[in-house]
Amino acid sequence: MAAMPPLPLLPDEPAVTPPDDAAGHRERLRGRLLAGGGDALLDHELIEYLLTLTLPRIDTKPIAKALLREFGGIGGLLTADAAALTRVKGISDRSAAAIKIAHAITIRMLKAEVAERPVLANWQALLDYLRADMAHHAIERFRVLHLNTRNMLIRDEVMSEGSIDQAAVHVREVIRRAIDLGSAAIILVHNHPSGDPSPSRADIAITRTIADAGAAMGIVVHDHIIMGINGHVSLKAQGLI
Repeated sequence: MAAMPPLPLLPDEPAVTPPDDAAGHRERLRGRLLAGGGDALLDHELIEYLLTLTLPRIDTKPIAKALLREFGGIGGLLTADAAALTRVKGISDRSAAAIKIAHAITIRMLKAEVAERPVLANWQALLDYLRADMAHHAIERFRVLHLNTRNMLIRDEVMSEGSIDQAAVHVREVIRRAIDLGSAAIILVHNHPSGDPSPSRADIAITRTIADAGAAMGIVVHDHIIMGINGHVSLKAQGLI
């Protein structure tokens, strides 16, 4: 009997054949994942298995390890933009989309936890959400969390994105948006791509300016949180506002 011809490759799938035991290896990964959850797999194994869903015909372990090296770990990998992902050898648009959907699901779950309770009584959930969404970004991003009179989150908006070391923040726009939304209070947030969350003089100055402008309109600035790979800083906790 003639051998069956190989299945055609998908349009953007690399033409690489997996090792003979690839199916068995993936089965073992799947078994460990289902039996023990995510903690049963190493970081590269989690990414490796995710990639098998879009690259079923090749060995994804080297690609997973290359991704983690390139982006400095899972956090940096998940927050990387699609264009950066596809510059890594072996990553197609399909694979980049799988990585981005994994990140989107994580962020949506964490945000839902923040929205369930008053933010000030759910502070750790807020920090977890902000860390997952912002800490690893290569571009500085400034966002405002809008709260109602019960300190429930009513809107979470990115106000500006800056260069690698600064984001343009316009006080009038921040306050005008809070008035439009009927916000009773706001929390300012931005990230430091350098990884060091220590506030600069400019960070402190803009925070105080927004706080003063908000107070004149009956809008409280609860805090300004700076996120970085190496942790976070609360200007409120530091006594800076």
